[in-house]
Amino acid sequence: MNRRVVVTGMGGLTPIGNNVEEFWKNAKEGKNGIDFITLYNNDETTVKIAGEVKGFDPVEAVGKKESKRLDRFSQFALAAADEAIKSANLDLDTLDRDRIGVMIGSGIGGFQTIENEVAKMTKNPDGRVSPFFIPMSIVNMASGNISIKYGLRGPSLAVVTACATGTNCIGDAFREIKHGYADIMLAGGVEAPITKVSVGGFSSLKALNTSNDPKRASIPFDKERSGFVMGEGAGILVLESLESAQKRGANILCEIVGYGTTCDAYHITSPDPEGNGASKAILLAIEEAGIKKEDVSYINAHGTSTPLNDKFETNAIKKAFGDFAYKIPISSTKSMTGHLLGAAGGVEAIVCVKSILDNYIPPTIGYENKDEDCDLDYVPNEGRQCEVNCALTNSLGFGGHNATLLFKKWM
Repeated sequence: MNRRVVVTGMGGLTPIGNNVEEFWKNAKEGKNGIDFITLYNNDETTVKIAGEVKGFDPVEAVGKKESKRLDRFSQFALAAADEAIKSANLDLDTLDRDRIGVMIGSGIGGFQTIENEVAKMTKNPDGRVSPFFIPMSIVNMASGNISIKYGLRGPSLAVVTACATGTNCIGDAFREIKHGYADIMLAGGVEAPITKVSVGGFSSLKALNTSNDPKRASIPFDKERSGFVMGEGAGILVLESLESAQKRGANILCEIVGYGTTCDAYHITSPDPEGNGASKAILLAIEEAGIKKEDVSYINAHGTSTPLNDKFETNAIKKAFGDFAYKIPISSTKSMTGHLLGAAGGVEAIVCVKSILDNYIPPTIGYENKDEDCDLDYVPNEGRQCEVNCALTNSLGFGGHNATLLFKKWM
């Protein structure tokens, strides 16, 4: 069974907007969401900046009682899922909940809970920790809590592939519907990693920018880039079989037509320098979509602002598209949000859908210095109004995970 799959709703929570419309408006305008860390005392860490979600009230989002039993990443997931369900106008009382599933992952899970409870254990003579420690911290609870809240009894899974998590979750959910295992899926990624231990760990790995200049920290493809900026948030899509969407008269935003996923099998943190795995993921998505390479209107790049990623992703795009790579507008919205790790793919899928709907490509902000190794069209500093019929998004994760999604305008 091969069914067509469409996008009918979206929910987002990002450093530049606490809902999809606010996020997209600010992305189009090139707003920088990176600033000094407020979630903990940044005097205690070398890295002092991040892309925080601003003004988020967990009590308002999930209720006073539940907010105390949920890590921040699960709070984000529930808030974004609520927006996505409302956006899709899903009347769950009229739908078969056995055919509705959830696939939302996180690269890390409840990092703040883990950090808090370990600290408590080291200080407490009897070693007691919260009885909610495990259910608050384990990665699958974003999907689990959403399934429980809405009574969704279809597939409920959490793919974990580091920074490719959100994209893999959407891609695998797409296949669940395409091959007939579900009719509707909530899919995407969520992350809340701005904690002392998390930032300290990535800093020790030499992965983070240490300039502490919000304007010159997340600068994908710029010659002066030196590391990524941590971000947090959530991005969730409602995917639906075309039959289901048409039966209930849903507003179809676009169609998801291709998905490719591979592994570099090269290194625990570095991408393959030749871009072999990433280029193969791109080609697999194009092949499944049944389109020509020249039909791709826009690429939302992984574009982390690390020296290796941006160079090697550029290599992968050129390997996949050949000379046509120089004609495709490419941008990295991580220049505005920072790197949302497991949530990045979900948020960047939203960018692709909105780009198709508005025929608009958001910019890569902070771009000042051309790098001879990164010589494609990165839509520097100003967005671009143009026809966007097919949008492609890449995500690359530690461990060599590569994932690509392809979205197509609904005709």
